[in-house]
Amino acid sequence: SMIEDEFFPMVGAMREGDSYWALPTAVRSLALFYNKTLFDEAGISGPPETLDELIETAKMLTKTDAAGNLTQVGITAGMNAQDHHWFREVLVRQFGGEPYLDDYRTVNYNSDAGMAAAAFYTGLVNEHKVSAFGFMDEPQAAFKAGRAGMHIDGSFRIGSLNKTRGLKWGVTELPANSDGMRSNYSSYWVNAITTKAEGEKYDAAVKFMQYVTSDEAMQIWLDVVGELPAKPSVGLTEANANDEVFGPFIRGLAYANTTKFANESAQRQILIDMVQRIDIEGQAVADSIAIAAEAEQELLNEYYN
Repeated sequence: SMIEDEFFPMVGAMREGDSYWALPTAVRSLALFYNKTLFDEAGISGPPETLDELIETAKMLTKTDAAGNLTQVGITAGMNAQDHHWFREVLVRQFGGEPYLDDYRTVNYNSDAGMAAAAFYTGLVNEHKVSAFGFMDEPQAAFKAGRAGMHIDGSFRIGSLNKTRGLKWGVTELPANSDGMRSNYSSYWVNAITTKAEGEKYDAAVKFMQYVTSDEAMQIWLDVVGELPAKPSVGLTEANANDEVFGPFIRGLAYANTTKFANESAQRQILIDMVQRIDIEGQAVADSIAIAAEAEQELLNEYYN
């Protein structure tokens, strides 16, 4: 279809049969932010390209006091921020899995891949000790304060980082797995025409939709607001795709997935609880992920039935 040809793949989340409920206008994706000052201090030449390199790099950026308490984390950690997306749509896939089946109605991360992803994620804290859950409460606060070497966040964070005095940061695509496979998570604002629109109002609405989804409007949206273009024709222009700030996010859209949440905050809480059981109670990853999957499946069943 024309729409599929013109938009990044995540537009599929809006499709029902042969038609679309709405069209994406302002898009967000994830990337790896890093503190250039701390990288220079540690003698690190550039950001990590793979998950293995991520761990090695984080080790070089981690600092503790005499008592062994973390004073600087190599990378932030916390399902309360964007990490629940990194886990679901990126890590689970990179370890060979598929987080959901049946159009996001069936939880599928209670698998070998899901366990490997959860073990990798919690291992940043309990095995490699390059982070701590709840360090400075919010992951982005630690990064803004210059107390974290790396931080995974959304493109919507760029504005506030730019306003943070004295913070020298760079951004790069989320690390690939050892086979070079990358994934990302994208979300977006949509515009749609309601069924109430008739006659002149309908014609005007169509005109507005045509403009707001045009290349010109998306470029303005990127330049002024910092929200990403939903179409490769705008996103992948030489200037935008190679932009040192927006580029990594835009390139990530080419391989991003959009989770269809029934209740995002409740689904996030399930993963916060999963990590807490592993981190604080020492529960086995396999047991904790099974509990999480069951709880999330129950939530989805209630929503869809």
